Amino acid sequence: MLNDKKIAILGAGNMGDALVSGLVGSKSCAPKNIICTDVRQSKLDEIKSTYKVRTTGNNLKAVTEADIVIYAVKPQILATVLIETAPKLDTSKLVISIAAGVPLAAMETCVKMNLRLIRVMPNIAAAVKEAATAIAAGAHATQEDIQLAMEIFSSIGKCIFLKENELMDATTGLSGSGPAYIFLIVDALADAGVKVGLSRQDSLFLAAQTVLGAAKLLIETQEHPGQLKDKVTSPGGTAIAGLATLESGGLRTTLINAVEAATNRSKELGAMMVQSFCDANSHNSD
Repeated sequence: MLNDKKIAILGAGNMGDALVSGLVGSKSCAPKNIICTDVRQSKLDEIKSTYKVRTTGNNLKAVTEADIVIYAVKPQILATVLIETAPKLDTSKLVISIAAGVPLAAMETCVKMNLRLIRVMPNIAAAVKEAATAIAAGAHATQEDIQLAMEIFSSIGKCIFLKENELMDATTGLSGSGPAYIFLIVDALADAGVKVGLSRQDSLFLAAQTVLGAAKLLIETQEHPGQLKDKVTSPGGTAIAGLATLESGGLRTTLINAVEAATNRSKELGAMMVQSFCDANSHNSD
């Protein structure tokens, strides 16, 4: 579906770079059909040299030529970039935002028009093409638009579609922030390995590989984590002794509380972004 589509990626930061790498590497989109923008000429030169895509410092030019426009800019400047590019936006283009915390309704209010909008929440693992990405659609997006978004973001990992836009905050709390929780867990496991006599290098490798292997086993077998946990534990064994310690330390409750806290913070930031969009829209009207 993407082969004949021209894609503009506004913002060539970490996520923009990962998207270009995924699209070109998977051959989902020809380099000539991708145009990237950024305020840093050095970054544009780098991405052009690496992936052979087209680049420009002019957002309006990129949007004019595109069938699909991906806003890969920071949430704080999304309103500014939307207002800048609004003259070239209409319902002939699919508009995708990866700006965390910015509701689709706020974007439409900002540009004062109906758009075929898709909101996406990937995570940092996009850099190694293992992102966990949630996709939600605006009222004017079509089924084909959703499929196009799924195809784009499947090039950097795996996707799910959420029918309820309001669940994007929950996604931010779980998979968006989740890598940070896992990094902390791996760091703690590595420290534990050092404490019981392993070298730092070996301990970190074993901890990271253990997390990777456990996640792959869950995904490929489709078994419930409780069932897999039971397979590792034997009566009076080592794993059950370790699990009892984790339970007494409140690991399960702490992780649940962490996701809830991150979700609530996402909602708070979203409300702040809506207000900033309203302010930007008001200023633009003046």
